[in-house]
Amino acid sequence: MLNKDKVRELAYLVKVDSITPMDADRLECAHVGGWNCVVGKGEFSAGDPTVYFEIDSQLPDVEPFSSMEFLKSKRFKIKSQKIRGVISQGLLMPVSAFGWTIQANGTIQCDTNEVHCVDDESRFLTKKLGVTYAASEDNERKKTNDRYMSMTARHKRIFKTKIGKWFMQREWGRKFMFAIFGRKRDKATGFPTKFPFVKVTDEERVENMPQILQDKEPWIKTQKIDGTSSTYILERKRFGRFEQYVCSRNVRQLTPNQKNYHKDIEGNVYWMMAEKYHIFDFLKRYLIENKLDYVCLQGETAGPNIQGNPHRFKKIYFFGYNLIRSDVGRINSVEAKNICEPNGIFWVPIEDEAYILPDDMETLKLDADGPCVVGQGPREGWVYRSQDGQRSFKNVSRQYLLKHSVN
Repeated sequence: MLNKDKVRELAYLVKVDSITPMDADRLECAHVGGWNCVVGKGEFSAGDPTVYFEIDSQLPDVEPFSSMEFLKSKRFKIKSQKIRGVISQGLLMPVSAFGWTIQANGTIQCDTNEVHCVDDESRFLTKKLGVTYAASEDNERKKTNDRYMSMTARHKRIFKTKIGKWFMQREWGRKFMFAIFGRKRDKATGFPTKFPFVKVTDEERVENMPQILQDKEPWIKTQKIDGTSSTYILERKRFGRFEQYVCSRNVRQLTPNQKNYHKDIEGNVYWMMAEKYHIFDFLKRYLIENKLDYVCLQGETAGPNIQGNPHRFKKIYFFGYNLIRSDVGRINSVEAKNICEPNGIFWVPIEDEAYILPDDMETLKLDADGPCVVGQGPREGWVYRSQDGQRSFKNVSRQYLLKHSVN
């Protein structure tokens, strides 16, 4: 689930929506939003507040996790798996397992006098419970690289203490610590936040928004490409100047020589794509023609040595999926494709320009399974975008996850 800053949370409070029986004496299936999770029979009831851990989670080897034998056998990694014919995704644990109590008003009282609620931002527990990504490369690839990193690297002993961590978990605390320990030469290389319509490109999973199935407006359905998120922004400056922004998911890549996660690729892959597809030449023409303050192209870079190259591309390609204008934000995907492709920039395959969502989650999930439109092998799933370009979400194939889950 994404928090308000569009950052994925791996652990959070939920309420069990329903329980259905399974062909097993001691097991049943709990439903949380669009997720199915196999649990012990009688362990949960509909309406119970619980802690849910999403797939891709790595749990710490501490209590209460360390006393759970089945987690030890899985090295504390949570992934998609098939149990007695049911695809189970995630882990549910009662709040009592953490020594917490449920108050009469429905809030969760922790032993540290913290209060959490299922229905607001306090539900998110990823940092509190020490949950990280199961794949170490995901922790590296998705972390935010900002001006505070240089500061904390210089003063490791301070920022490893409880009080140091406490300050860094709060925005005002980070600013306070930077005023004391920061330096002017600490460069802010995080994803730029000055452009109102440009956001980090994580899409929400449909399992976390089952209410979307009630929306019967036509959606644009596109293949989800498994690669690395790439963002290119051109900003108009004073006196006829322009500034270029090349970004990975969370990091601004300041120069073509900047080291990036993809160490097996010679050079910076994000700048390589900008040069290969002449992206900034295109963005400059488009910006000037439309008299914009800035324009942004976002997409996926995929190929050899990127995310294991699951689509088995022989070369590295860039596929656009968002074209963003300073005046209106994201534009319609079909219109964006018709603008980009004549300029030599590939667009993610559009499977349906007017897709109507089915009435039930299972039908939608089964539709995600199948072969790639581009590339080889099974597709990762679909991404759906509204006709005005302003809304989007993803439907990741469960069969794909079963095949590509972290070992």
